[in-house]
Amino acid sequence: MDFLKILGLVGGGGLLLLAGRSWLLREPLPEPLREDDGDQAAGAERRQPAYALLEAEGKLAERIDQAYGIMESCLLCPRRCGVNRRAGQQGFCLAPKKAMVFSHSPHFGEERPLVGRGGSGTIFFSNCNLRCVFCQNYPIAHKGWGHEVSDEELADMMLELQRIGCHNINLVTPTHVMPNILSATRIALKKGLQLPLCYNTSGYERVEIVKLLDGIVDIYLPDVKFMDGAEAQRYNLAAAADYPQMAKESTEEMHRQVGEMITDERGVALRGLMVRHLVMPNRVAGTREFVQWVAANLSTKTYVNIMSQYRVEFMAFDFPLIARAITSEEFVEAIEWAKEAGLTNLDDRSLAHYETHLHRVS
Repeated sequence: MDFLKILGLVGGGGLLLLAGRSWLLREPLPEPLREDDGDQAAGAERRQPAYALLEAEGKLAERIDQAYGIMESCLLCPRRCGVNRRAGQQGFCLAPKKAMVFSHSPHFGEERPLVGRGGSGTIFFSNCNLRCVFCQNYPIAHKGWGHEVSDEELADMMLELQRIGCHNINLVTPTHVMPNILSATRIALKKGLQLPLCYNTSGYERVEIVKLLDGIVDIYLPDVKFMDGAEAQRYNLAAAADYPQMAKESTEEMHRQVGEMITDERGVALRGLMVRHLVMPNRVAGTREFVQWVAANLSTKTYVNIMSQYRVEFMAFDFPLIARAITSEEFVEAIEWAKEAGLTNLDDRSLAHYETHLHRVS
């Protein structure tokens, strides 16, 4: 297996990460923020994250207790396995009691408002509650590559990412380890963590669980992968026909909590909703329905990243309709549907890719 390919696990842009750095990066990481930076743009980043305010109200510890209580008969995701994860029992996600982490490092391939100059402080969690047959991160999500960490160790990872200048803590595939994340966040807060949390999820969430995160998460980054239940069921290892309903309900709740994206003077995200949607061959993702849903149920100003980087990975070779890359025509029509729906805050790289593909079909 090509290990460099595994190190380059994709986010918003799929850049290769080596030793915590993008091989495309040409400038050094910034110095960590200091309190004496005056009126510089860094001052905006010192804005208190939501979880710090909740802690000040004396409510964060209560939320952590609630989350760990749910883990004792696990209902953290729509699978509703009901196993006692705190006692070591495993459900569909195969996650143990502790969080499992594959890597933590600055990521420069995510959306630009997350990356800024210092990178997005990305923590890749092992295992997954969805497990798509075309998963580009399958060694982590399906095979569980990684190692167990205590909540204290996870907190130290967050603090390290802050120390080296990252703009946020980007929690990739967090759903099944949400209680561990909340506990680690509180530990890290007491040691000086001040970065916003970015909840980077597949979208397969229970709205009741997302409500538990209200006042903790500043930036939500859900995928909305499928708009049709039959397609969602077809392309996941275990039936997930309820995926569209779960993704839409939970994303609407995320939007209610944090609204449209807010950035500082440098364009770095401080708070808000960012939605990803991967264009797939033969329209199986329901892109037209997706952009119409965003316009009707969220806001036409919602930050939307319509992604072009679908690759035939893992088991996708066994499914004829998705056993090829997308065509330029398919991506062009996706962006044009988004424009027709009135979406006005499309990811800038999506638009750049659109221009490239448009030249190919002209």
